[in-house]
Amino acid sequence: MGSLQGQNVVVVGGSRGVGRAIVETVLSEGATVLAVARGAADLKELSWETSGVKTLAADATQEAAPDTVFATLQPDVLVICAGALAPSAPVQDQSWEDFSANWDMDVKASFLFCKAALQGRLKPGSRVVLISSGAALSGGPPNSGGYSGAKRMQMFLAAHCQKEADRLGLGLRFMALVPMRIMPGTGVGQRGIDGVSAYLGISPADFLASMTDMQTPADVGLAVVTLAGGKLQGVSFTVSGSGLAAAA
Repeated sequence: MGSLQGQNVVVVGGSRGVGRAIVETVLSEGATVLAVARGAADLKELSWETSGVKTLAADATQEAAPDTVFATLQPDVLVICAGALAPSAPVQDQSWEDFSANWDMDVKASFLFCKAALQGRLKPGSRVVLISSGAALSGGPPNSGGYSGAKRMQMFLAAHCQKEADRLGLGLRFMALVPMRIMPGTGVGQRGIDGVSAYLGISPADFLASMTDMQTPADVGLAVVTLAGGKLQGVSFTVSGSGLAAAA
């Protein structure tokens, strides 16, 4: 029997890349899983290729999104993995729309669903996991716009919401999970590899060769399963090739 047998897991941003890996991993642990994404075509492909997953096409940045999602499946574990592609240009060549893309997607979706949780839309014992990025700790490259700050805000948001949940006696757990290394084969990862290597004037292959202790999307999925178990103390955690650890 899987560790999530009898649990409902909602993965917002679950149709591709890291989100899809999380969906596949929690399914293998016996959970009932709802994958939420904006792209109906990607969700259809996911449902064809992944037996048993439920899907919902919805824009996680819309005010009504939490109500729509929770009416479809009330989660015991809610994972927010939705994210925009970071820009790939020097600061002076970006528009504000470019610079703020990850605030308008990653942070806004996290904010709306965390707000709904604190307003009583999730039952006591529920766990919320926000997928951040190692750029939140390293600062990221100068050509990535507001990406690093947005991912750091997700860490702050998890901590703020945990304090508020404790103050209100809601019995909720909020956590941020920080994959430490860029991940080839994902949309965000490949965009980052191409953008950073071009900015540094090296080939993508040379950039990847410089990386060590890299985690895979499957490692992130396993880390989510561990956090969903609710036994680890803390709010922010990192995952790398060395495994899961409390964030410093």
